[in-house]
Amino acid sequence: MEEQLKFYSNSPHVKGRRTTREIMLNVCIALLPACIMGCVFFGWRALMIIALSAFSACAAEIVYRLVMKQPFPRILKEFDFSSLVTGLLLAMCLGSQVPWYVPVLSAIFAIVVVKMLFGGTGKNLVNPAITGRIFAFLSFGTIMTSGWVIPNFASSSVVSGATSLTALLKDGTMPDLLSLFLGNVQGCIGETCKIALLVGGIYLVIRGIIDFKWPLIYIAVTGLMSVALNKFDFHYFLPSVLSGGLILGAIFMATDYTTTPNTTWGNVLYFVVLGVITAVLRQATGIEIVSFAILLMNLFVPLIDKFIINRPFGFKREKKVKEAK
Repeated sequence: MEEQLKFYSNSPHVKGRRTTREIMLNVCIALLPACIMGCVFFGWRALMIIALSAFSACAAEIVYRLVMKQPFPRILKEFDFSSLVTGLLLAMCLGSQVPWYVPVLSAIFAIVVVKMLFGGTGKNLVNPAITGRIFAFLSFGTIMTSGWVIPNFASSSVVSGATSLTALLKDGTMPDLLSLFLGNVQGCIGETCKIALLVGGIYLVIRGIIDFKWPLIYIAVTGLMSVALNKFDFHYFLPSVLSGGLILGAIFMATDYTTTPNTTWGNVLYFVVLGVITAVLRQATGIEIVSFAILLMNLFVPLIDKFIINRPFGFKREKKVKEAK
């Protein structure tokens, strides 16, 4: 015990001026372009899904705290907008065709079961928005994967009933890259317009909220692994990167502070393996599984942190004294 005390001290070791509330507000701002473009492409139903999901997530946290007999002024004071981020991200993972109760129930599950029951912000084992999306997929599978709405500005070549990623994985149909980039494709509200997602990502990098290399590693490894799985045909690289929810997940979900490793090399391992798993499971299932891949890697984070650790603050390597001959 005395030997441990010699090298460690109680946390926190470093304190900063940036608060959780400020970080979450920046994430909300970064999500605005994707939210706006989702409403532009999919109309009022997309706006309704976003509003219901965001409101349900915030309300679920407040009601939970009230049930736990916390004073309302304290609840307002400690409200850090993390539940709002969860609600927005969850809405981004849903299609505009889903009924109103899907975002409501999924948001309540994400906040109450995944976040609050584990102790609140920073104590959740897995990403709440990701888990909420998986809850919706498992509970309302048919609704979630059928009846995709064709965007308002999509060309007549868009095939009804299938996303571009599904067509790519099952039939090898190469989508139009410009349409993928601009958002003129079927899919979830937040995964269509890649320009909007990239603008939000650049904003987070400039504000110092995320490190650009982690989503870049995830996206690059997924693309290269997809190429390898398709007989090293590099025509699959860009369609694999731009299709589905890869960019949304890489920028806004896989980089979550709480559910990623604490060390640099731990993060390298995390995002490389995440990219490999995403490509392999996509190829094996023929559907979008970014949320499942991120959830799976979230569960391995404690194991990664156990074996890959930083050198403690104040640690000094003991010098070996050579014995005099």
